[in-house]
This record gives sequence, C-alpha cells and structure tokens, in this order.
Amino acid sequence: MENKIKLFEDRRIRYAWDAEREEWFFSAVDVCYALSESAGKDPGSYWRKLKQRLKNEGSEVVTNCHGLKLVAPDGKMRETDCFSTKDTLRLIQSIPSPKAEPFKMWLAQVGAERVDEIADPEKAILRGADYYRAKGYTEGWINQRLQAIEMRKELTDEWKARGIEEERDYAILTNEMTKAWSGLSVRDYKQLKGLKKENLRDNMTNVELVLNMLAEVTTTAISKSRKPDTFIESKEIAREGGDVAKDARLNIEKRTGKKVISSANAQNKLQLDVKAEE
Repeated sequence: MENKIKLFEDRRIRYAWDAEREEWFFSAVDVCYALSESAGKDPGSYWRKLKQRLKNEGSEVVTNCHGLKLVAPDGKMRETDCFSTKDTLRLIQSIPSPKAEPFKMWLAQVGAERVDEIADPEKAILRGADYYRAKGYTEGWINQRLQAIEMRKELTDEWKARGIEEERDYAILTNEMTKAWSGLSVRDYKQLKGLKKENLRDNMTNVELVLNMLAEVTTTAISKSRKPDTFIESKEIAREGGDVAKDARLNIEKRTGKKVISSANAQNKLQLDVKAEE
C-alpha cells in the first residue's frame, strides 16, 4: 500500500494506492474536513455523525468503507476510514457545504453527458476523439484507439450474448487473452509501463493496439462461431484469440528484430505512434 498526501487548496487529503485492488483510496475524515466548514473544529466527530446519518438512510457508501492504515498527524500509521474514488465522489454528494457544490455540479455534468451518449453513441466517439486530442495524442494514434474501442465493444457485446455480464468476468477473460498474445498478464503489462489506475490501451503503441485488436476480433469471431455455453469455454476461446495475435507478434519481432511489447506510455505521446518515430 502506497501512502501519500494530496493537497486540496490548503487542506491535506491522505490517499493511498492499493495494488491488490488496483484502486485509489481517500481518507473520509480528510475529505469532510476539506469540504465542510462545520467540520473544521473536529473533523473526526463530523465524519462519525455523517457516517451514522448515512447508515440511517440506508446508504451503500458506508458499507463500502475500508479501514486502511495511513500516516496520522503524529507521524504514526493509524487505521483510517477510506473510500475508493467512486465512493469518495458519492460521499462528496452527501456533504451539505458550498465548498462541495463545484464537485456536485461536475458530477451532474458528467452524468448528463453519459445520458446523451447512450441516446446517441456518436457523441461518445466524438467526445473521445476530442479528449485524446486535448491530451496530446497524434491523429494516427487516435484513429487506432477509436477503432480499438469499437472492437472492444463488439467483444463485450458477444460476451453478454453468452450470458457473461459481471465486470470481474470480463477482467478474467481479458487477462487470459492479453497474457496469450503479449506473454504478460494485464497487471504485469501495466507494471511494465509504470501504470496504476490508467487504462492500459491508452498507453499502448500503435502496434500493440493493432495486435490487441486482432486478439479481440479473433476472439469475437470464434465465440460467434462456437456459441460457448460456459465461462470455461469462453476462457479457452479468449486464449485462442490471443494466440492468433501472438503468432502475429512473433512474426513482427522476427522481421523487425525488435520487441513489440514496450514500456512506452502516454507520458511521451510520440513514442506511442510508430510513424512519429520514423
């Protein structure tokens, strides 16, 4: 568990990265202290009262609270109530304070955008392209990434058609496929690139993206052909789809004399675009 302190204006919010869960966790007391004027005198007491109120209201936020050891003001490691990023945002919505309003407005805006995207998926594609441009990605890379998003959606739609709906199961199948073509699990792949919560595909080179797409397209095609009835069958198909991309990767490496799997990440966008390196 990696512990750090994040500044919010003049307030300190302790947070930690949990590598096992692959999730950021934030101190509930510190969030309350930063956003509620009435929590200034005794943030601990404020959080206890808020937690009790949320319990009485039947809020799921409290049940998702994790006790993690963070550095206390006295320098010692003490167990502290913490929330994931998602639940921290839900906590903020429960804090009646003018300081919390900007966060609530932002959440409302994000929610409105997502509803628009459900009604008109093209808006999501255009918004995604604008997002990547704002981040400094090249047009060539952006085109590959948008295609990858479409291929991924076709694969997840196929998995849904086979009765697979849990995010955990998607992650398992994705891991099987990724390990088959790249030789690395998703976690190891992210570690190679120095990533934590960041999206792995957003940090792939053009060639890595294409090979990942090949694995997903092949997995989708095989699954549609065989129509697997069980999760175990879908796992085997995911590995087969990955194996097709693995053969392509090995062929590329043989002909170029260079490893395809790269430690390059989005900190240097040009490194992700093969054309930019030529």
